[in-house]
Amino acid sequence: MAPTTEAELSEFLSDASEPVRIVGGGTRLELGNSIQAKKSLATSGLSGITLLEPAALTLVVQSGTPLKDVQKALNEVNQQLPFEPMDHCDLLGSEGDSTIGGVVACNISGSRRIQTGACRDSLIGVRFVDGMGTVIKNGGRVMKNVTGYDLVKLMAGSYGTLGVMTELSFKLLPKPEASASIILHGLNDEHGISALCKALGSPNDVNGAAHLNDETLIRIEGFSGSVAYRTEALKKLFSGYEISVETNTNKNNKLWNSIGNVSVFSKTKTSIWRLSVKPTSGPKIMETLLKSGIKAEAQYDWGGGLVYLSVPDNINIRNHLSDIQGHITLLRGNGGGAEAMPIQSKLIKGIEEGLRKKFDPRNILNVGIMG
Repeated sequence: MAPTTEAELSEFLSDASEPVRIVGGGTRLELGNSIQAKKSLATSGLSGITLLEPAALTLVVQSGTPLKDVQKALNEVNQQLPFEPMDHCDLLGSEGDSTIGGVVACNISGSRRIQTGACRDSLIGVRFVDGMGTVIKNGGRVMKNVTGYDLVKLMAGSYGTLGVMTELSFKLLPKPEASASIILHGLNDEHGISALCKALGSPNDVNGAAHLNDETLIRIEGFSGSVAYRTEALKKLFSGYEISVETNTNKNNKLWNSIGNVSVFSKTKTSIWRLSVKPTSGPKIMETLLKSGIKAEAQYDWGGGLVYLSVPDNINIRNHLSDIQGHITLLRGNGGGAEAMPIQSKLIKGIEEGLRKKFDPRNILNVGIMG
């Protein structure tokens, strides 16, 4: 089923008698636990930009619109989505075009999250059809204070379990005039993360902070004069380190796209895990795994708060990291037979079940994807 209007979608869901799997571009089908559904519901027919107001830094777009089409339209007006969404195709080995609805459903957020917030923080309005076929709207083209459920935030990261999104509104950012990547060479994980924390604690408005392959990368963006000034300030801050600086915008975009897309692990035959933890926990995680005899490689982003681990396919790292505070998700591979999503606490699970009963009382939307 591929509805082309919100009315068709509403009618289909109101008449649905069995669970359905919601599919956008099909590029993230591996994310989440196995879905208990035989039928698919495609959002590809709900496509197109409804409104783009460059002067107001506002975009309204239908959920099935390919992300590349959104980015092309924004490039033409020199603007961008603040949260720098990741493309999972290389990492997951998937084909097709990611949709903007899929990005929101999974709350996909890239390296710039440390400055601009996650996908949900740029989302200012949403229209969706719930599990009963009811059309619901929340938010709009401007930020407002509201009471009741903050459905805009709830829908981001709900993996399609609360409703099928039809239209999304975003606040935008102008593209920066200049950028610079300050690269520190030869640091181990612990010292690299320490350097990132030092950079983020400085007044230099860092919006990218990553570490991989003995390279510690710090990004700044903005007006040319400001970027030049902050580059010199960061060079002084790390004067005792081996440093290189990249100021070519195209090269920086390519570099940070590679980091955001975790391209370093795209060709490996391992399980890929995503961990959201305290920045200081990342090196300890690697130390724990290596002491357990587990061969692991890591990429750190968000100043060390986001860790991607490449681990042999027969290993469930949750069995070795029970003392770590954070969130561990299996993105790719067998993971030693692990479920993709972690088991939630009774409190969180109760809240999630309560929300699903409210918006999908018949339990037909992406059943099982979040456990």
